[in-house]
Amino acid sequence: MTGDDAAVEALRALIRIPTVSDWEREREDRAAFEALLAELRSRFPRLHGTCEVERIAGDALLVRWPGRTPEAPVVLMAHLDVVPVGDPEAWSHPPFAGDLADGCVWGRGALDCKGSLVATCQAVEDLITDGVTPGRDVWLSFGCNEEVSGGAAKDAVAILRERGVEPWFVLDEGGAIVRGVLPGVDAPIAVVGVSEKGTVDIELRARGDGGHASAPRRMGATSRLARAILRLERKPFPSHLPDATIEMLERAGAHARMPYAAVFGHARRLRPLLARVLPRLGHETAALARTTVAVTQLTGSPGANVIAATARAHVNMRVMVGETVDGAVERIRRTVDDPHVEVVLVSGDEPSPVSPTDDTAYALLEATLEEVFPGTVPVPYVMLAATDSRHFHRVWPRVYRFTPFRMTDAQRAAIHGVDERIGVDDLRDGVRWYRRLIEQL
Repeated sequence: MTGDDAAVEALRALIRIPTVSDWEREREDRAAFEALLAELRSRFPRLHGTCEVERIAGDALLVRWPGRTPEAPVVLMAHLDVVPVGDPEAWSHPPFAGDLADGCVWGRGALDCKGSLVATCQAVEDLITDGVTPGRDVWLSFGCNEEVSGGAAKDAVAILRERGVEPWFVLDEGGAIVRGVLPGVDAPIAVVGVSEKGTVDIELRARGDGGHASAPRRMGATSRLARAILRLERKPFPSHLPDATIEMLERAGAHARMPYAAVFGHARRLRPLLARVLPRLGHETAALARTTVAVTQLTGSPGANVIAATARAHVNMRVMVGETVDGAVERIRRTVDDPHVEVVLVSGDEPSPVSPTDDTAYALLEATLEEVFPGTVPVPYVMLAATDSRHFHRVWPRVYRFTPFRMTDAQRAAIHGVDERIGVDDLRDGVRWYRRLIEQL
């Protein structure tokens, strides 16, 4: 079996193992994680035989592939866990079947993040088969609870620090190769995350008089909660563009049609105007320009004929670079503006620092992109979602977030949604990209 075919079959096999993580660890299927680790050993025997493979934090892996020097190693990251599927009947193909259809591998985790896990492992497996020793140590950090903000990545950072490892750069999942994200830019764009927004989880708790549904009072708990949610919807956070977003627009502008080329080319001078315009161009560009607020879960009465004495809403926020968790929470309190609605901070991570784009690490990513995906325009950006790499970024300055796959709008929408899938050719090119990256270390 060729490396290309092996990667496809490995991904299909891993998708069939439902490694769904949960905020309550005891509800996870431990057998599934054991099966996945066993499958990795079976699919990538040379990686496991040549590298130093260490199991940490329960089900996570920390792997060292010794290079010609241990100085300034590189850390490549992915995660083993996936999110739940919701209603499996809504999928075109069963979410844990790993079907191969219409030129794609279908299933939960195909893009997030078993695809990059397989591409990384296959690249290492092929290089070892070819007798290649990397120029420097390559570390692989594969977390097991990324989707629930677990501590496996923190443990990996602690172990590396304890051993005196100082990475040249760290590469995790993140941006991809996309089209149509910026108006006027026809060329494919490779968005490389140089930072990521902070993550805040808040619970809104509205209280009122409960009772029988036959005699409701005005402004009960559910009404107050609904009003609070509408206030958040109607008063979004102010928009502003950090320097990384300005650089993204300037670099993309060099490949844009007029008049976008002129506008993006002067993004720094037009920053206030663009901060007002981008939120009107769509939900993705709006998220590039402001802290976002999403109500994700609602709970109320325990019975159909019972008035809720307490109603709750879970609010997930992504805090823009340049803002803080405390500031975001305080703005939520001011916007809700109701003494009967409690705003409770559940968890919060500050936005990450911004990695440099003017040094040799970022230049290597760009060069590899241009070689494997000619005609693609690499640009930096602030990643909208949270990754395990934020724990690395608190310690080391060069942390990048990029998944070397082409992704359509529909594919990006399927991440954490329905019909997640990756193109077979895109997976194969991802393997090529990781291989060339390692060959140049």
